[in-house]
Amino acid sequence: MNRAKRTFDISLSVGGLLLLWPLFLLIALLIKAEDGGPVFFSQKRAGLGGIPFTIWKFRTMVPNAKSLGPDLTSSDDHRITRVGARLRDRKLDELPQLLNVILGEMTLVGPRPEVSKYVAMYTPEQRKVLELVPGVTDRASIMFADEGVSLAAATEPERLYVERIMPEKIRVNLEYARSATVLNDLRVIVETVRHLVRRRRSETNPATIAG
Repeated sequence: MNRAKRTFDISLSVGGLLLLWPLFLLIALLIKAEDGGPVFFSQKRAGLGGIPFTIWKFRTMVPNAKSLGPDLTSSDDHRITRVGARLRDRKLDELPQLLNVILGEMTLVGPRPEVSKYVAMYTPEQRKVLELVPGVTDRASIMFADEGVSLAAATEPERLYVERIMPEKIRVNLEYARSATVLNDLRVIVETVRHLVRRRRSETNPATIAG
């Protein structure tokens, strides 16, 4: 990771944590109040070079979710809590990853880190994505913002993910990496925020959007 990108990451991540700590506290209280379970969810993901690291999120599923279903999560997954559904829809569950960015394990804009099960399925060409520092958001995440809905509608969700969604995400990330700059990263962040705002507005006033 070059110095300019690292400086950009640290500046925005530290600033984000200082600005958003009241939101962090509110989310933590809501999660705890719903079922008394842990506030955070951690999981091993493949980082730079395929080296595992621990990714952090706000917990959005029941505490024993791993024993109740698959690694993939669809929009209608019965393991998602009421508070968790709201967090996932607004991507607020990803906010703790600002800590991963500060630690140097992630960058703000880069390919979303995958679990080892699916990394093991990568082709030699696809493994090139492991040469990139994983990120909190990327163009592929915007393109596949409704991935959970697609998985919920699929008769074989894992097959859909492995054969169509995952390869396309990797392709988009490798393509973006060839022209990645701090300015382009900023554009992706702004585009991510805009997408979430538009999505929120469409939920609160669907008739207006449809018209």
